Amino acid sequence: MKVLVTGAGGMLGRAVIEHCASQGDEVFAHDHLSLDITDEERVRAVLESERPKTIINCAAWTDVDGCESDRERAFAANARGPELLAEACRHTGAQLITISTDYVFDGAKDGFYTQRDDPQPKSVYGQAKLAGERRAQAACARTVIVRSGWIFGAGGRNFLSRVIELARSGQALRAIHDAYGTPTYAVHLAARLRGLAALDLPGIYHIVNGGEGASYAEFTRAALAAAGDDSIKVENVAMDSLQRAAPRPRNSRLRCILSPALNLPPLPHWHEALREFVAASSAEKMRA
Repeated sequence: MKVLVTGAGGMLGRAVIEHCASQGDEVFAHDHLSLDITDEERVRAVLESERPKTIINCAAWTDVDGCESDRERAFAANARGPELLAEACRHTGAQLITISTDYVFDGAKDGFYTQRDDPQPKSVYGQAKLAGERRAQAACARTVIVRSGWIFGAGGRNFLSRVIELARSGQALRAIHDAYGTPTYAVHLAARLRGLAALDLPGIYHIVNGGEGASYAEFTRAALAAAGDDSIKVENVAMDSLQRAAPRPRNSRLRCILSPALNLPPLPHWHEALREFVAASSAEKMRA
């Protein structure tokens, strides 16, 4: 399969590239410098030249608080960009898989959000990502939307990916105890994205690791336990006490009702994924 990956410099983009290459795919990897997805002419030129069968769009502006203060940039990167990719896919006959977010939901629901729930984003980031979903689907019938959240993995710049590093550096750990999501290992997500590319069935999918989800504090303590550092104290903090610029959903746990109907097996439990991540990180450190 010929696969073009945008956002190749990011955590998920790198995981997708590695997995697709391991499957024998011909992979065209583009970071922001080689392919700015908001540049219509460049998007068209790259797709015309490389003619991929599938585009996996991992490019996004994920600074939630930054998006809140720069709506124009947020919608350019997270709404217009996917739309331009979809338009180019329609022109060249490629399928588009584009990554969305659990932040399209408002967090008021007690249980898991499925595709039956109406998105009601609270933040500019969530609004832009939802607009990107809808514009991409309108522009190209062969569009797959993948909502995920709480993604962790090698090279991640988020708290979930760095919690063990922070603990080992001697920094005091504070984690939110009253906000919940479904942790997702980038390696497992990448493999499912490749599987969806082979399936080539448009729609909206919720792709996360298995389990009942967790709070940030629960994830942090599980990560420390997996790394053998469970003696480190974690201070609980309330989400509202942080006074961040952008509102976040208090509950953004996801579940997919489409995957079982398509006989797509559930991803491993997030505890198992976490142990795999810790083992891989330790092995990488030993090789360095």
